[in-house]
Amino acid sequence: MLIRTEQTPNPATRKFLPGQPVMNAGTRDFADAEAAQASPLAAALFDSAMVEGVFYGRDFISVTAAPGISWTDLEPLVLETLLDHFVTEAPLFAPGTAAGIQIAADPDFDDNPADAEIIEQIRELIETRVRPAVAQDGGDIVYKGYRDGHLYLSMHGACSGCPSSAVTLKRGIESLIRHYVPEVESVEAV
Repeated sequence: MLIRTEQTPNPATRKFLPGQPVMNAGTRDFADAEAAQASPLAAALFDSAMVEGVFYGRDFISVTAAPGISWTDLEPLVLETLLDHFVTEAPLFAPGTAAGIQIAADPDFDDNPADAEIIEQIRELIETRVRPAVAQDGGDIVYKGYRDGHLYLSMHGACSGCPSSAVTLKRGIESLIRHYVPEVESVEAV
């Protein structure tokens, strides 16, 4: 089995492609070792004490190195852990855990029913244009809400904490969405 490795715009995060599906639907972000207990693979990566974050996409896994950890030291360990997991066909999630959890909408953002058409356009753009492009860089962006001309998105995986994410958000995503949905005045990360 060959696992491809790709750098991401976030120097602390690498994207690993096992050549097979990782998640059948949705994504899953593990921001700490406690959250990683739901997945034996994520837990094994965190057990190294060199990992600060793990993110599962459809066909990739993004791993964020802890501060001060060199990818020269970490990459062989991550590859060994991933190979062991995929070759043994181990389950991605521990039995009885929330394996199917997807990043859900934030309940603090109650969308106004009057904005339903705008929100539908925004969601379609995010699904068809934004998320596929961001997944190529090992991350994900999720719709959180729209209120009074302001669109709120949540960044995950390689996008979370990436030095260039603010530029991507403002110059890339905001420009794209404002072009197609002029009612959007600004895009903010939450």
